[in-house]
Amino acid sequence: MAITKVYIIYYSLYGHVENMAREIQRGANSVPDVEATLWQIPETLPSRILEKMKAPEKADDVAEIRPEQLLEADGFIFGFPSRFGVMAAQCKAFFDATGGIWATQALAGKPAGIFWSTGFHGGGQELTALTAITQLAHHGMLYVPLGYTFGSGMYEMEQVKGGSPYGAGTYAADGSRQPTQLELDQAFHQGKYVAQITKKLKI
Repeated sequence: MAITKVYIIYYSLYGHVENMAREIQRGANSVPDVEATLWQIPETLPSRILEKMKAPEKADDVAEIRPEQLLEADGFIFGFPSRFGVMAAQCKAFFDATGGIWATQALAGKPAGIFWSTGFHGGGQELTALTAITQLAHHGMLYVPLGYTFGSGMYEMEQVKGGSPYGAGTYAADGSRQPTQLELDQAFHQGKYVAQITKKLKI
């Protein structure tokens, strides 16, 4: 059977989204005949600013993606930190650079999911996904929400948990909080779920 390619494309400043992305990749790769690849969205901040922000080095085992490489994939899962309820500017800059692809509608019909990190409860756990859907819609991509397919984990009330029916998520708080096991489990589920749908829809 032909291989189904799922690209997990993310931007991560302090590592929270990266941790989620790696778990999503594991979930996607658990589906037979699926090849899930991690890609980083290029940084736009100068190194001097990143130093002042005490941002860690980017993962050296994940390559940066170019817009034209989107054409290679059968499906996508995009991840980013939230900035005032919308995707980080680095991600918006990446989508802004896909105008040539948009003009041909070459991504139309390809499934795509979304995951994210916010600071706190009011930081955009749902709004970040809702505002990101516009990018997918203009390309004609098929947005794949999680719904409540994660089961009992969706109803957890005893611990803080990010994510929603729109996708997997985590809280970074002041930066010291890392994704919990439950959040990582949801990320794994999202990777597997989107990969299964991508495989079904591949022509």
